Amino acid sequence: MRRVTLFVNGTSKNGKVVAVYGTLSDLLSVASNKLGIKASCLYNGKGGLIDDIALIRDDDVLYVSEGDPFIGEHRLLLHLLSVSVDMCKASVFSLVDPQNEVRVTSDHHGAHTDWLTLNIGGRLFTTTRSTLVSKEPESMLAHMFREKDVWGNKQDKHGAYLIDRSPEYFEPILNYLRHGQLIVNEGINIRGVLEEARFFGIEQLAEQLEVAIKNSQPPEDHSPISRKEFVRFLLATSTKSELRCQGLNFSGADLSRLDLRYINFKMANLSRCNLTHANLCCSNLERADLSGANMDGANLQGVKMLCCNAEGASLKGCNFEDPSGLKANLEGANLKGVDMEGSQMTGVNLRVATLKNAKLKNCNLRGATLAGTDLENCDLSGCDLQEANLRGSNVKGAIFEEMLTPLHMSQSVR
Repeated sequence: MRRVTLFVNGTSKNGKVVAVYGTLSDLLSVASNKLGIKASCLYNGKGGLIDDIALIRDDDVLYVSEGDPFIGEHRLLLHLLSVSVDMCKASVFSLVDPQNEVRVTSDHHGAHTDWLTLNIGGRLFTTTRSTLVSKEPESMLAHMFREKDVWGNKQDKHGAYLIDRSPEYFEPILNYLRHGQLIVNEGINIRGVLEEARFFGIEQLAEQLEVAIKNSQPPEDHSPISRKEFVRFLLATSTKSELRCQGLNFSGADLSRLDLRYINFKMANLSRCNLTHANLCCSNLERADLSGANMDGANLQGVKMLCCNAEGASLKGCNFEDPSGLKANLEGANLKGVDMEGSQMTGVNLRVATLKNAKLKNCNLRGATLAGTDLENCDLSGCDLQEANLRGSNVKGAIFEEMLTPLHMSQSVR
């Protein structure tokens, strides 16, 4: 990231340090905001017109014009002379033993500007006392260096003040104290800079960093998972690994004819999904939302659907019957208005489930547990209910026409 100092054409006061990015038009727009003029031209220190942002180097001094030509050689020369003198002084003081601190100037507020060197985690930083004090007067650094040796700061053999912190994260903080802008170079973890800012008590910078971190976070994506994404996920997972899809959003996805055996879909959103002819053998659909889903012809052997919501779903021709004896469990499920015509449901557990207005024509419910089940207005015509447990079930308005086997009194319906 390049930085330049901008002055209004013909002056050398009230300059602004800005970061260079984007195009020349972007820089002119920033200059307009910073200097309060309608910037249209940029000149270098020699009066050369800059027409390409690639010509700008780091730490260049540029003059911004509203369209008028470059102004004032005498003013420009005075400014360049002043800059050159300051640079020479800085070079001289950087060679002097930091222990022999020299006060070079004081501003109109009386803030100290003597040069000093900090040893941050083994890396040396040369700056002025006013830089550490002026921007954030209540920070730890300001208290440490406002007056000489008040804190008894330890120094190395060269006189540099020792601070056991990360130099990588301290550099953006020092630059912020110099020019007031948050600039973090690529490759530096901004969270590390935030921790350093908090340590040194630089509150305004910490607030800016928190906002920057928040803005850098990707927005939460609640969009449903597509078939393509899920198939890629399935292919990348070993067949021996347990697939956990709890709480995921598959709403409206086409998962038809996929091998979904043993997958944990607990509390997942599968509403309006196409699961026709899918293999859901021994999968966990406990408390899942299957409302409006199409599960025609699905293999549901040993499936766990406890307390799931499958209202309005279609489960025609499904197979719940497991030859090994593992029974499907739909206890407490909401199956209002489902169409399960022709499904094989031998031994299935539908205890206290709600099947109000459901269609169970020609279903094999032999040995099924329907105790406490709400079968109001349910169509059970043509069903095989031999040895099914109907104790305490509500069969008000239920249709029992063309039953394969008559209901026995021991089955206790009400």
